[in-house]
Amino acid sequence: MTVDVVMMSLRRRDLQVLLIKRRSWPYEGMWAIPGGFVNIDESLETAAKRELQEETGVQDVYLEQLYTFGDPGRDPRTRVITVVYFALLDSERLQVKAADDAADVGWFSVYDLPSLAFDHEKILHYSLERLRGKLDYTTIAFSLLPDQFTLRELQRVYEIILHKRLDKRNFRKKILSTGILEDTGAKKMEGTHRPARLYRFNPAAEAKL
Repeated sequence: MTVDVVMMSLRRRDLQVLLIKRRSWPYEGMWAIPGGFVNIDESLETAAKRELQEETGVQDVYLEQLYTFGDPGRDPRTRVITVVYFALLDSERLQVKAADDAADVGWFSVYDLPSLAFDHEKILHYSLERLRGKLDYTTIAFSLLPDQFTLRELQRVYEIILHKRLDKRNFRKKILSTGILEDTGAKKMEGTHRPARLYRFNPAAEAKL
């Protein structure tokens, strides 16, 4: 059994995923999702965190178990079932580097992926659809924002993930009606527009989503 870790982040106004370049067979030299085999004496989550650190240098991140993939021909070595974990993070807080088990590591747009090893393209497409679905009933989008943000910045996060434009008035009406935003009383200049209100996430109201 293996574990794979899908890590996504907003970079340069684009939704990107962290990939590693494989150092060995199979698919040597191809890009792939970080991951590897589970040791006999470790839990799935422990294995996921270990593989992530060994291949990218990333550690101490919260991982959510996403789905299990087990098509018979997904790995040319043998029959392998993989459990996929997911994390949505602020890339500016991460120190990413190719570690011992990877030849290289890099961020790629989910809308312009290179050829991927195994069935990782399928896994990434599934992960993206799950992420889009979570926007309706979780506060996952806030993990990509600073502690204080404007409504325009929040809407931009939604638009990038959904890959479409949203009506400004409808978006603000819907998000403010949930009660999950708290007005900080501070304001921020956004270009030539008048100062915009700064909000913060109100965790006490999360259950209202």
